[in-house]
Amino acid sequence: MPPDSPPACNAHCHPGRRTLLVTRPAHEAAAWVQAVQAAGWPAEALALIEITPALDPQARHQAHLQAAGCDALMFVSAQAVRHFCSPDGPPITARCWAPGPGTAAALRATGIAPEQIDQPPADAALFDSEALWAVVQPQLHPGHRLLVVRGQSADGRMGRDWLEQQCRAQGGQVHSCVAYRRSAPQWDAGTAERVRERVRNGAVWLFSSSEAIQHLQQLLPDGSWAQAVALVSHPRIAASAKQLGFGEIMAHRPTIDDLLRALSELPAP
Repeated sequence: MPPDSPPACNAHCHPGRRTLLVTRPAHEAAAWVQAVQAAGWPAEALALIEITPALDPQARHQAHLQAAGCDALMFVSAQAVRHFCSPDGPPITARCWAPGPGTAAALRATGIAPEQIDQPPADAALFDSEALWAVVQPQLHPGHRLLVVRGQSADGRMGRDWLEQQCRAQGGQVHSCVAYRRSAPQWDAGTAERVRERVRNGAVWLFSSSEAIQHLQQLLPDGSWAQAVALVSHPRIAASAKQLGFGEIMAHRPTIDDLLRALSELPAP
């Protein structure tokens, strides 16, 4: 463990605080767990989405050539940035659209200048396509070329295309590139029983996508959620948690500060 990492923290560290299960993909979950633990909350990573690359080197090269002729690239998530941008690829000169702060941070980490990135304002009520559209709509003109860099589910689903529809309605040309694939993790009997124990002990679930909730239902079909708490970052995710049967659902924006504020408002276990 690196010397600057916080000590491992579980429910025994803070008996009055529930353990937070961070269901983001493993690459992202670690940073969230570390930040929550540093703030004094017990937290564990329990990735409910596995990410694998969809672009081989030749396909990535072709996608970069296509991007070079575009006015803007929309990255649907930080994962899209990580699986599309490569150190040996050509520099990206187009505008880069990010629906939220995590995606924008990933773009900056690859060397994209902050002034090249368009994203919702920091005080936006939600970070999604609608909030992004309010920022980028003035860029649209007939013939505007947009490349959407996205992921694909195991069943072939691509996700919402609301923003693409808005661009086309204003005369824009929209293409897409699948940079990564999403799938449910594989659990053995021991993992499933460990998760059941967390449920019995009142763990709190952090969801950043409806797909993670769908995978949870597949992985633990006998789960009982009436007494469980879900922290969600968007109304669509809240609807999925409600459909699964979560007894309490609390909304927050997908930032660490907003998450910690939501945790502080949790009822005592």
